[in-house]
Amino acid sequence: MSSAKKWVVKWMKAKELRDMEASDLLKKLDGLKEELFNLRFQIATNQLDNPMRIREVRRDIARVKTILKERDLKASQARA
Repeated sequence: MSSAKKWVVKWMKAKELRDMEASDLLKKLDGLKEELFNLRFQIATNQLDNPMRIREVRRDIARVKTILKERDLKASQARA
């Protein structure tokens, strides 16, 4: 049997994020950016256990930014 580690990657669902308030999304975005920063330090010091976590966090950041941008565009279209 191989001794390779198996990692479970759980992405945030876009629906879960869309149900959140804008202020909560901004807090989530700050937390994700901080986590990515810490993961990069772990890479530099060879302490990172799950390298797929970086990919997951980057995608979660993109999801949050996309939802915030969608809301911004929707609000600007409503004003016009």
